[in-house]
Amino acid sequence: MKIVFNALSARLGGGQTYLINLFQFVPDNADLEILVFAPASLKLPDHPRIKRVEPAWPTENPIVRAVWERWVLPGILTAEKADVLFCPGGVVGTSAPTGCKVATMFRNMIPFDLRVRKSIPLGLQRLRNWLLNRIMLKSMREADLTIFISNYARSVIESLTHIKNPVTIPHGIGSVFRTHGDSAVLRPDFLPAGEYVLYVSRFDVYKHHYEVVSAYAELPKELREKFPLVLVGETNLPEADRVKSLIAALGLEGQVLLLGAIPYQTLPPLYHHAYLNLFASSCENCPNILLEALASGRPMICSNVMPMPEFGADAALYFSPFDSKDIKNVLSEALTSPDTLKALSVAAVTQSDKFDWEKTSRKTWSELLALAVSPKKGV
Repeated sequence: MKIVFNALSARLGGGQTYLINLFQFVPDNADLEILVFAPASLKLPDHPRIKRVEPAWPTENPIVRAVWERWVLPGILTAEKADVLFCPGGVVGTSAPTGCKVATMFRNMIPFDLRVRKSIPLGLQRLRNWLLNRIMLKSMREADLTIFISNYARSVIESLTHIKNPVTIPHGIGSVFRTHGDSAVLRPDFLPAGEYVLYVSRFDVYKHHYEVVSAYAELPKELREKFPLVLVGETNLPEADRVKSLIAALGLEGQVLLLGAIPYQTLPPLYHHAYLNLFASSCENCPNILLEALASGRPMICSNVMPMPEFGADAALYFSPFDSKDIKNVLSEALTSPDTLKALSVAAVTQSDKFDWEKTSRKTWSELLALAVSPKKGV
């Protein structure tokens, strides 16, 4: 059987992390052949069943890529006698030939969150998300298999359209993040000397850094001096400038530290050495940062907007990310309740053990293989 991956849109972190882990656990099927269309930046494993295929077109441009998917890829699927076309990016721009099933995946929640869409200034970005909403709905409605990564996201889409073959398979957690109990994890030199509160996330309105900093400013001075707030994420964004201005206006330059973007492989020690991890997003599908932070075994306080409670369960204290007063109250409770933090640390390890990349990958391959051998449309 032959499965073709159209992963040309997987140009950044999350999409590539998913594929890298998926390809680590390829099934031991002698008749399985996997063809992968992917950007050059995606490193594929040296595996006898995986073959990278280069499109003849320059598909870095999304418009050119869409034309290639519409007019060229169907011919390739026919020539290769593909059993399954898998589009993990969530957009299916290809009419698969007779005998080829289509699988897709829902990862991007932003086009389906009206609050976030309205926060985007009028222009191409807002139009893009409006179009994605409709294209992704059509892709999932027509696909022979749709993989969801949270039950919450699945419920949102199923309230909008009929999905004929849905399955929920959450993402896993990389082993490098499971640092709980490991006393050998070195503390990076760029971290504050003492305890700190850590928030890892790119700066965007729906990540609520502004509300978090506003809440932190309301803590008693002794708590702020003892527990600096460390923000990790790209700072070359408009929301980062707004947060920087707030920090300056509140006189918090020595207590709120912006470290900028940190390489992915450098994150585990940051979670591991944090006194408290914080996650304030209000728009997620499967919150990888939350899961990776839990795997460190450090206590967590978190946004109460779904799907965060679906993944954090009883391993976090929850706050409304829209209400800086609520954030302040929960943050204060966490920083002054050692017994509560100890219980959260234990719960974090237990909860994080439920999410494993091998389990995620094997379940995904099982669904793709079952689709490949199911009765073909038009046959």
